[in-house]
Amino acid sequence: MSSTPSCQSPTSLAPVLKGLRVLELGHFVAAPFCTRLLGDLGADVIKVEPPSGDPARQWGEQVDGRSLWWSVHGRNKRSIAIDLKSETGRALVLDLVAECDVVVENFRPGQLAKLGLGPDALRARRPGLIVAHISGYGQTGPYRDRAAFGVIGEAIGGLRHLTNHAPGTYDLPPVRVGVSIGDSIAGLYAAFGVMAALWQRDRAGGDGAGRSLDVALTESVFSMMEAMLPEYGRLGKIKQPTGGGIATAAPTNAYPTQDGDWILIAANSEPLFSKLASTMGRPELTTDPRFIGNAARVAHVAVLDEMISDWTRSLDTETLSARLEAADIPSSKVYTAADIASDPQYLARGMVRAVEDPGLGEILHAGVVPHVPESPGVIRWTGPDIGQHGDEILHDLLGCDADRISALRAQGALA
Repeated sequence: MSSTPSCQSPTSLAPVLKGLRVLELGHFVAAPFCTRLLGDLGADVIKVEPPSGDPARQWGEQVDGRSLWWSVHGRNKRSIAIDLKSETGRALVLDLVAECDVVVENFRPGQLAKLGLGPDALRARRPGLIVAHISGYGQTGPYRDRAAFGVIGEAIGGLRHLTNHAPGTYDLPPVRVGVSIGDSIAGLYAAFGVMAALWQRDRAGGDGAGRSLDVALTESVFSMMEAMLPEYGRLGKIKQPTGGGIATAAPTNAYPTQDGDWILIAANSEPLFSKLASTMGRPELTTDPRFIGNAARVAHVAVLDEMISDWTRSLDTETLSARLEAADIPSSKVYTAADIASDPQYLARGMVRAVEDPGLGEILHAGVVPHVPESPGVIRWTGPDIGQHGDEILHDLLGCDADRISALRAQGALA
């Protein structure tokens, strides 16, 4: 398995974020996901961890006490373990801030300020600093002090209500998206905001001013909810879950195969529906009044989906996929991790990479998004040990010698 995407040729261009230094005061998912995106594109990310490490190091499957997820989640970051409860530790953080362009944090609102690390204190050491705050509900408002994780953002943002089958079809709890999607969306918005703020600060004619970004998990999820709010505001309609389908278009759903898989078919335009009907051996469906035009198909989606399911159940996944591909109909088997790991498209674009983790051996990582062919993102190293880069960071950025570093450890400020 190749660890280098074949579409990327050698280039002399530097990574797009080379020279950008980011200090991460983050834990769990949202802020670390933001900084991982920046690190993948070449930024120097310095992760400040407590001496016990980021709690996410304990999440997911472990091999010899090491998290497989952490190998990805912490990649391309330098770790320094500092006790923020220590006055000396907080002074170290401020010294590091003076050498950074961006700080990304996801403490509860006001918590860093209580430690003497609020935006004013940070910018006193680094005027023009971009500070990205990620929190459950945002830095203001009546809920600002409430505890929240990504799943709470998904609930209040409206996503959890929609990730379910249609009302009345069963009585189990609303289904969770299988990953920390609320946290990741917030981290993605924060990364976008960081780059927008840097562009305004540093571009030719830019204002040189620092900016604060206020990213809420709840709002990040809510912003993805398409027409949910305008439909309610104008029509009083509360959008409902639709299982595997889409309320606004048909046919688009997951359909069973003969050998127990599911295949997604999206044939919700007139040309595509015509192709699907022909591929099914049912060309008469295109002239059936129930299925002429998208609105009619949506109105009769239950009977249409049953017809399609009857057809897909008669074919194994490989045969069905081949017929749909030959007809140029958007479709795909519902992939598992095993399917992804061997998929030729992912492999060709370097989205499945075999990398060497010092503690885990060879491990598969997802590649870098977005692709930048002229200066591709690189997995420079996997998730580091707690405080692994502390000495080099203090020496290279702050000029600390071995005696000073030893003294910091003796004081308990540095792990």
